[in-house]
Amino acid sequence: MKAGSVLALWLALFVAGCASISPTPPTAVHQPMSARPVASAPVVVANGAIFQQDSNRPLFEDRRARRVGDVLTINLVERTSAQKSANSSASRSSALSGGIAGTTKLPLGALNGLSAEAGVDSEFTGAGAAAANNVFTGTITVTVVDVLANGNLLVSGEKMLAINQGNEYIRFSGVVNATTITGANTVQSTQVADARIEYRGSGFIDEHNTMGWLQRFFGAILPF
Repeated sequence: MKAGSVLALWLALFVAGCASISPTPPTAVHQPMSARPVASAPVVVANGAIFQQDSNRPLFEDRRARRVGDVLTINLVERTSAQKSANSSASRSSALSGGIAGTTKLPLGALNGLSAEAGVDSEFTGAGAAAANNVFTGTITVTVVDVLANGNLLVSGEKMLAINQGNEYIRFSGVVNATTITGANTVQSTQVADARIEYRGSGFIDEHNTMGWLQRFFGAILPF
């Protein structure tokens, strides 16, 4: 087998191997997307015959997220709508005329009666319109990764769904005011500040819906 054929075969195998790899898509949400609470120093307690400090959970304790490592459920109820239209028009016209009358002082007898006229007309009309409607609903449970000085909670989290030949990623991060958390430990996504919501996919289906790097290269240098 010729060296060129071997090189082509190895190149084809390399490209096929790269195509089979589906890396996790990048994200723009706050990092990290999970956090563990800081371990506290062990305290020796005097347990009774029935009461055990380690397994005690107060009946009236607030179960809402408030510390690093606590979880919080976000109800995604995003709905946006935008519409824009514009119209413009402009016009301009001009005219110019001139002539040479008979005269006896200048030797212009051959030009007597000559006249000239010129005119310019310009007109422009433009119109444009754009509209967008987006709906994103669902739920995702995130982790408190930081507690700010004013008591607000910085939350971040990810949900991955493996569906047949691909993976779907739902990511969320933002700043939650603790007073907006309900008794069921949930909050609406519309009440979260600096919210970053992502829905991305990976796998061969998503790859086939994306323009290849070579096509993007020729599209950049040959835009016509």
